[in-house]
Amino acid sequence: MTGRHHRKNLSLTAKIAGGLLAGSTLASTFAVAANANTLPEATGSGSGKGNVNAASLHTGLVLDGLTTAETDFVADREQQQRPETRDESAEKTEKTDADEKKVGKGASADDFISKAKTQLGIREDGSGKTKFQEWYAKTERAAETVERDGGSRNSYLKAAWCNMFVSWVAEETGTEDTVGQDAWTIAHAKWFKKEGRWGTTPKKGAIVFFNWQGEKNLDSIVHVGIVADVKGGTVKTIEGNTSNAVLERDRKPSQIVGYGYPEFTR
Repeated sequence: MTGRHHRKNLSLTAKIAGGLLAGSTLASTFAVAANANTLPEATGSGSGKGNVNAASLHTGLVLDGLTTAETDFVADREQQQRPETRDESAEKTEKTDADEKKVGKGASADDFISKAKTQLGIREDGSGKTKFQEWYAKTERAAETVERDGGSRNSYLKAAWCNMFVSWVAEETGTEDTVGQDAWTIAHAKWFKKEGRWGTTPKKGAIVFFNWQGEKNLDSIVHVGIVADVKGGTVKTIEGNTSNAVLERDRKPSQIVGYGYPEFTR
């Protein structure tokens, strides 16, 4: 054997021996770790759960004894440090809740009317404000209607609130997807027509749109309410912002432009 071949064989032997030694050492390390129940695992700082505080709107009004002074949203988020496997049961619950909300949580026309009646007698305060305006100004829908119509969220605090009352009842009964939510009666009526749920026949739970001069086109609408019952030629309603309060009214067909029909679940 030449010197060159001898050196190559020695080098090859050393590499093989070194590999075997490294493999043996690694195996021993994991064996000891397993026996000690200390197998390494991925670690990270933080809980892996991002805590999100809902954005809050401050309107500068006194409400329920609390005074706020800002008009901006403030969102405070904690950084999520590492992903965490979702709990399947929690995910199932979330889907179930979303499905229930989408179909109106099983609300009927009677449920909708009953909720509206709980607000009878509520009046504007000394400055002309109600909880319905305050509520609407904070909603995501308000941001959408501001983008559509202009103005600002604060402008709803001084606006006519008949449609905000209807929107509030929809929110409380989980029927906003079928009742619709708006602050502008004309836009709300046109939404029903676009959805193919507009007509001139009174029905319990329908959203009724008015013009006091008897005009029948949608652009003439000036007021909105909820049909509570129909008796003879009279439509009994529950309305917000009528004589500055939530009241029951008897309306004549000549004052009614038309009706939007929610699709209640029962």
